[in-house]
Amino acid sequence: MSVIVTDRVVPVRVVDAGWRQDYRGVKVVWQRELLRVGQDRLRVVSALLQPVLFLFVLGTGLASLTDRTTGEVSLRTFMFPGVLATSVLFTATFSAMSIVWDREFGFLREMLVAPIRRGAIIVGKALGGATVATLQSLVILALAGVVGVPYDPVMLVVLVGELFLLSMMLCAVGLVLAARVQQMQSMMAVMQMMLLPMSFLSGSLYPIGGLPVWLKTLTLLNPVTYAVHPIRSIVFDHLDAPAADIARLNAPIEWLGWTVPVAVQLAIVVVLASVLLRLAIAQFNRAE
Repeated sequence: MSVIVTDRVVPVRVVDAGWRQDYRGVKVVWQRELLRVGQDRLRVVSALLQPVLFLFVLGTGLASLTDRTTGEVSLRTFMFPGVLATSVLFTATFSAMSIVWDREFGFLREMLVAPIRRGAIIVGKALGGATVATLQSLVILALAGVVGVPYDPVMLVVLVGELFLLSMMLCAVGLVLAARVQQMQSMMAVMQMMLLPMSFLSGSLYPIGGLPVWLKTLTLLNPVTYAVHPIRSIVFDHLDAPAADIARLNAPIEWLGWTVPVAVQLAIVVVLASVLLRLAIAQFNRAE
């Protein structure tokens, strides 16, 4: 048996890190999130089950108790914007949990050796989770006509944009937690503990006008409220209903008597999403 010894050196080219590589990293992580959801149909069905139950089962069941309080606007019509927001609430935050799953199974280490900054992974995760949540909410949005909401093109475009902003903020919240939590079981417990208060204190299922002071204060402190109200406002602007009913069911958000414009509310969502995303990146850079 002969052994061949060679002095030939195989050149290895190391790609320099830069914004081009970061962009490619964001794109790859974003595409991976979409592929994972496309291969998991059970996840898609389970994510849509709760909004449908809220809209058609709870909305229909409680309608007989609230007919006098909602006027000519049906309860299902009132609940529709809140159910839209709720549909992205759970999908977006649970999408951020995938980073804990990747850490447990070692895939995260493979991404970390790539010549990209760790922040690119976080941004890709956030964009991927927000895209998935927004796409899934389109199924609920397609049911608008069933509950008496018109299919106005401008309204639909605005709703998709607002849902995407809400999804980005929620993904950032989940990533802040996921950057620290090491186990999936712990992450699920933390997310469940956080999601229920965020959902119930957002005004998604009840009008915020006329609430007790303590409950209204908690609602105003909830960042999800500042996404739910613009979503409901754009829907109510296109309803054929008495102005008195719309004003009662969609009371404005006020700070010490000052009515907060919708543009300011959306700006709050954007700023919070940016701050939380930067915080998640900073925590992820400090983690192993």
